[in-house]
Amino acid sequence: MAYTLLLDGLSLYLVFESGGNRAIVEPALWAFGVQLVLNVLWSVLFFGMHKLFYSFVEIVLLWISIAVTTVLFLMTSRAAAYLLLPYIAWVTFAALLNYYVFILNT
Repeated sequence: MAYTLLLDGLSLYLVFESGGNRAIVEPALWAFGVQLVLNVLWSVLFFGMHKLFYSFVEIVLLWISIAVTTVLFLMTSRAAAYLLLPYIAWVTFAALLNYYVFILNT
């Protein structure tokens, strides 16, 4: 997971420093912020509060926000978008685990 944080940070830096169209860069940075908040919220819901159903719903929203961020980053920097692919792969795996933990505990 630590490598995804490094890749996410590098991706954010590439978009921030791209000097691209402000009309694209600004929403891309907002989308990154949203997915970052959702990432923290998932940890609180799943590990802290043990709310398995809500954490699953939230991780689906997280996955969607990462996909949106990736598309917006692609419009600014192809490399930045590619750097987010391991992150969305990891969240996909975590979503599957979250789903099965929820199913097995209901």
